[in-house]
Amino acid sequence: MKAWLLLFIALAASADERRSGRDTMSQALRTLQADDAQHPAQLALALGRDLWEQGKRSCASCHGAPETLRGAATRYPAWDQGLLDLPGRIQRCRVRHQALPAWKPEAEPLLALTALVAQQSRGLPVQPQRGAELDQAAAQGQRLYTTRIGALNLSCAQCHDERAGLRLGGSLIPEGHVDDYPVYRLEWQSLGSLQRRLRGCLSGVRATAWDWDSRELLALEIYLARRSTGMAMQPPGVRP
Repeated sequence: MKAWLLLFIALAASADERRSGRDTMSQALRTLQADDAQHPAQLALALGRDLWEQGKRSCASCHGAPETLRGAATRYPAWDQGLLDLPGRIQRCRVRHQALPAWKPEAEPLLALTALVAQQSRGLPVQPQRGAELDQAAAQGQRLYTTRIGALNLSCAQCHDERAGLRLGGSLIPEGHVDDYPVYRLEWQSLGSLQRRLRGCLSGVRATAWDWDSRELLALEIYLARRSTGMAMQPPGVRP
């Protein structure tokens, strides 16, 4: 067999067969996510830009325009004296550098700034950081992902690996990639973080939801980010 044919076969076998959650949506929702003028998160993004400029110690006073943070969202969750996802980084900046109280989890301004920062990395591949602490957290996240929990005795893997592409309640089950977060869910009629989605899954299997920013949630976020490594980001996403 000719060398070029062997190479073609090898490349075809190694092709990335992962599917982003947006690829499982209807054409109408994919169009909605791709159209900034009609995107349901446009008001949140506008709020994020307003917040970016507010105050003597504004985001802009340190970072300049939001566009200077292109690529930042691709690297989260990260390790900085503890585990941090992107909303956690924004909270830390608010408390440490702006000397302002932290927002409550899922607060509208926190989600607005998270969406604005994440949007700057559209089209870039997910590239989570590495390191001993993050490796340990990712290993914990993988264990959590494959462990059966709750009254329904189900694991993340049973839905998002074994049954990905099938339907649950009329919606296609995605593969569990995190390339579009935060997302605007029509079910919520608002933006929401990955932690909100994970806590919703825990409630769905009748398990006790972990606390916001808990080690468990952050470890699972890190593992999911690593599963999504190399996938192009398109935040904020739109989901049913």
